Amino acid sequence: MTKEKGSSYKLIIENRKARFRFELIETLEVGLVLLGTEIKSIREGKVNLAEAYIRPTSNGMQILGMHIEQYSHSGEANYQPERPRSLLLHKKEVERLAFEVKTAGLTLVPVKLYLTRGLAKLQIALARGKNVADKRGTIKARESEREIKRKFKLA
Repeated sequence: MTKEKGSSYKLIIENRKARFRFELIETLEVGLVLLGTEIKSIREGKVNLAEAYIRPTSNGMQILGMHIEQYSHSGEANYQPERPRSLLLHKKEVERLAFEVKTAGLTLVPVKLYLTRGLAKLQIALARGKNVADKRGTIKARESEREIKRKFKLA
C-alpha cells in the first residue's frame, strides 16, 4: 500500500497482470457499491483483482471475480467473497462502454483499487487482448530497459 504526499490517495491493489495480458486503450475511474464490512476489509488490503473482469448488464456494469475477504471482526455467516458488485457510472458512459465491448471485441478490466477521501474507487480500462508475440515483445522491452539502467548505474 502506498500513499502519495499531500493527497488523500491510498493505493490498495494494482492488477499488474492486466498490463501484461492486455493492451490498455482507455482508463476510467468508477465507484463501487459495497457493504460496510467489505470497505473495512478493503482498507485492511484484503482484496484480489487478479481474475476479476467487468461485464455490462441491463442496469449498468458489474465487476465479477473480485475477491474481498471477510472482515476479521464481522460475524456474518453467509458472506460471499466473490459476489457481483455494481459499478457507479453515468448512463452515457455505460452505453458507450457496452457498445465498444459488443462491437469492437474489446473487454473491460480492473487496473487499480484505491481510496480517495475515504471512498473506494476502481480504475477500469477498455482493453484489447495481447497475443503471444505481443507479450514476448513486452518482456523483451522490459529486459532491455533493465539492462540499460544497469549499465548506467555501473558507469
